[in-house]
Amino acid sequence: MSFDLPSMLYSLPAVLLGLTAHEFMHAWAAFRLGDTTARDEGRLTLNPLRHVDPLGFLFLIVAGFGWAKPVRFSREKLKAPKRDEAFIAIAGPLANLVLALLASVALRLLLLALPAMADGGAGRIVFTLFLYLIYINYGLFLFNLIPLPPLDGSHLLFSALSLRPETEARIYRFGTLALFAILIVGSSAKLDILPIGRLVRVMAQAVFGMLGF
Repeated sequence: MSFDLPSMLYSLPAVLLGLTAHEFMHAWAAFRLGDTTARDEGRLTLNPLRHVDPLGFLFLIVAGFGWAKPVRFSREKLKAPKRDEAFIAIAGPLANLVLALLASVALRLLLLALPAMADGGAGRIVFTLFLYLIYINYGLFLFNLIPLPPLDGSHLLFSALSLRPETEARIYRFGTLALFAILIVGSSAKLDILPIGRLVRVMAQAVFGMLGF
């Protein structure tokens, strides 16, 4: 596929939307479950400037992995801490999944209305922007479900286990180092250690097939 704009420019809006939706839903879930920490810190907003970490954003654009500002919550303020932590953790990845699905439906409707939009010009730009929005949000959904700290999958795992706080802290510290080592080695050595890209393509193609692409 040829691009009318550099890949980075196509990635920017998709990454901003994906990260903002992800972190907003963490904050919204925590607030709905009784913890006002995220709201008090200004995270219950769709303003991307409140959620984007500059360094993490740069890494995501350039290296293919990165991070946003984590949404903090207080377990003490949750009615059922173990259960509610799982709800807060899954809210972020689900936001990315829903965003990717909605973008897929919207793209299908656009193609039905404008069958030649992908052929060139402004239509080609819009088509490619939608593809980036879809693929990047599937990627954020899958990547964040990996059960390694500090990803949301680790919080889902912790909520299902009865670990002492010091044990969780130890796993969190070494798990975070392991995740970064995997990402750096995979990126520098061009190794597909985490086959996120392949899974994203499978998901996208399955949904496109159901929508009649």
